[in-house]
Amino acid sequence: FAALHRASTATTTKRKRKKHLLLCAVLPPPAAPSSSLPLASFHHHHLSSSHGILGQPPDLTFLAHPHAPAPAVCDDLGAGLSPNHSTYIVLLRPPVDAGSDEDHRWWQDSFLPTPLAGSDEPRLIHTYTDVFTGFAARLTEAELALVSKRAEFVRAVPNQLWRPTTTHTQEFLGLKRDAGLWRDTNYGEGVIIGVVDTGIYAAHPSFDDSGIPPPPSKWKGSCHGTAAAHCNNKLIGAKFITVNDSGDVIGHGTHTSSTAAGNFVSGASAQGLGRGTAAGTAPRAHLAMYSMCTLCGCDSADIVAGIDEAIKDGVDVLSLSLAPVFDVEFSRDPVVIGALSAVAKGIVVVAAAGNNGPEFFIANSAPWLLTVAAGSVDRSFETVVQLGNGNHINGEAFNQVSNSSSKPKPFPLYVDKHCKSSPGRNVAGKIVICHSTGPMNDTGPSINKSDISGIMSAGAAGVVLINRKAAGFTTLLEDYGNVVQVTVADGNNIIEYVRTTSKASAKVIYKNTVLGVRPSPTVAAFSSRGPSTFSPGVLKPDILAPGLNVIAAWPPLTMLGSGPFHIKSGTSMSTPHVSGVAALVKSSHPDWSAAGIKSAILTTADITDSTGGPILDEQHQRATAYAMGAGHVNPTKAIDPGLVYDLGITEYAGYICALLGDQGLAVIAGDPMLSCKMLPKIPEAQLNYPTITVPLKKKPFTVNRTVTNVGPENSIYTLKMEVPKSLTVRVYPETLVFSKAGEKITYSMMVSRHRNGREKSLEGSISWVSSKHVVRSPIVAVAGLVSPLL
Repeated sequence: FAALHRASTATTTKRKRKKHLLLCAVLPPPAAPSSSLPLASFHHHHLSSSHGILGQPPDLTFLAHPHAPAPAVCDDLGAGLSPNHSTYIVLLRPPVDAGSDEDHRWWQDSFLPTPLAGSDEPRLIHTYTDVFTGFAARLTEAELALVSKRAEFVRAVPNQLWRPTTTHTQEFLGLKRDAGLWRDTNYGEGVIIGVVDTGIYAAHPSFDDSGIPPPPSKWKGSCHGTAAAHCNNKLIGAKFITVNDSGDVIGHGTHTSSTAAGNFVSGASAQGLGRGTAAGTAPRAHLAMYSMCTLCGCDSADIVAGIDEAIKDGVDVLSLSLAPVFDVEFSRDPVVIGALSAVAKGIVVVAAAGNNGPEFFIANSAPWLLTVAAGSVDRSFETVVQLGNGNHINGEAFNQVSNSSSKPKPFPLYVDKHCKSSPGRNVAGKIVICHSTGPMNDTGPSINKSDISGIMSAGAAGVVLINRKAAGFTTLLEDYGNVVQVTVADGNNIIEYVRTTSKASAKVIYKNTVLGVRPSPTVAAFSSRGPSTFSPGVLKPDILAPGLNVIAAWPPLTMLGSGPFHIKSGTSMSTPHVSGVAALVKSSHPDWSAAGIKSAILTTADITDSTGGPILDEQHQRATAYAMGAGHVNPTKAIDPGLVYDLGITEYAGYICALLGDQGLAVIAGDPMLSCKMLPKIPEAQLNYPTITVPLKKKPFTVNRTVTNVGPENSIYTLKMEVPKSLTVRVYPETLVFSKAGEKITYSMMVSRHRNGREKSLEGSISWVSSKHVVRSPIVAVAGLVSPLL
């Protein structure tokens, strides 16, 4: 934005420090809590009712699975501060002469009131310099009012809660040791992936630095806390600020870090399941952990601090397996704005789409973010329920025992709809059939380990748990104990067998790990769906990646499970897969922009599954672009896309002008002198995005796109279209002829519906095809996409 400012103003004031991206935001409370709640109560309300990829409520597994409430043990108040104090992120105009870091800190301190009598709790929590100029502090509303009177004040944002949202998965992505893409990119060597998460168990063998050279000279980071003792050429940074340590007592950060860039570990398995060699997507990339999250989630003030540190330290890719509890418009979200600052500095920011599927809002939908949905792989931890009539029901089980040489013993079946053990129910020696209740993103009481334990304590031989209806064919494995999980359709077949059979029985046969499961991939039920609430003219999510039942590193023992490897699901798990892919592309093309790398990943995505048909959703219906974005990530193709749709900070600024006007630009850029009159306004549909979203109208709508040649110098691309009959698409020119690398060509596309069409939305695609490359962009045409931006 500094360069943008220089281009749009006649003169600039020289400063000793570089100019910084500045954003401020006000987050309106959602409708769910009472509007009369004070901020502290509002914060606690969301802690006890949020729904992320979490675990069983009694076990406080807030960071693992998609359908449990957060623990009600979190507190936003410091010692000695009253309930009237809340955490605010305060955004400021940069000082004309900031001086040293200490001078800058003193200047920010001058905004704060004197310490509260009788309290040693500091008011100042964080200072920000690289994401934007500002600080986070605990203030009353009256104190904030005084701060807002300062000339440098821009806006204040109430702190918001965000939530953290393997052996075989890399093979599923086509990555093989000593061959292909891994060999060609040297496994991502030299690239630095920053992870904002719960910390890292640094002693894990996944973070061994065997075969990894020292970090590049640009690296400015350091290691602190318990992780520091194990920092090496793999783990080159470990920082924490408001949390207690850089270590990981939860497991989430260890899991995501190893998924992105864990080193090779042979003989890995999770309780004997999925045995093989574990590795991250970019096994020789460097890792830096910014520990900013607890069991309660992650405060936006802390996440921004982590991004600020990552920018200073010099990361190349930033992985955010996090999503906000509620959605807010971009200019009111300091994390999204901080991410734009990172992108402006060439950092690829990869973020989770969220676990609100299959019906609720998508998170992290700003166009400068690479937003990742979650899908399955071709692996099942199969367990067969063999009914007395000979029928086989294929389920999955987290906990499996080896089948002995003797035949499995049959047990009577007992249907207990709600999975609750109670006096008078004779379940001893029986297999209990029961239902998991609530939607995929259930925020209330649900089946948990204690419910299963109660049934087993009553003498049951085992439990067959029927998945939620919304889950469809998605089986999200839980560590419930002696449980087999089956789909609704299969569960209903079992219940019908019990209902029609006088002495219904079954036996359980454990298969451990089965590969080659079809169809795969499919979109996981919990994965959030588009469109974006605040920018529906940009397709989100961007990409689909493995996020269901992923095996990755885990600390030896936590409240949420035990290591050294563990199975977890969520867009938290799919995100680091794509972060690793971004690192591989960056390693091969270090001069590419963040948008260029994202374009390479999107335009080379797979749109077919293992059967050769279209990718399906959790109900085994054709997945829409709002479920899978451009398709499933294909690392091998992403490294050589042929053409890219590039974007720079000027284009993003023009998009912000069209979306939010002068006020939005001034807030984000932190400079009231920067005006949209000096910049081109770029409506959503005209943003040079690799996917295309347009209004579905009878009158033709025209969009323009510019592609850059990153393939052979002399290349010819011809147009290929796949569109439904009720959609008319015309493209000019139909042939792109390049004579040199880096050359840019613009094409125009006109889209309209047939006169009698009544569809609410239509999907198609265009591809530019050369002798070596296929560069595909999905087209989504949406009726009623009425916006001044279009």
